[in-house]
Amino acid sequence: MSDLIESQNIESAEPAQKQRGGIGYVLLWILGVPLPVLILIALVRGCA
Repeated sequence: MSDLIESQNIESAEPAQKQRGGIGYVLLWILGVPLPVLILIALVRGCA
């Protein structure tokens, strides 16, 4: 039973991490980093 609860906690935390990463890219864009540079960074990081 505890394994089921732990797996649900991990699954629910994953979208928050992705959203936080997306917010970081938007913040960099607002600060003036050109979009092609952000795309290049995302490709290098693997978009995981």
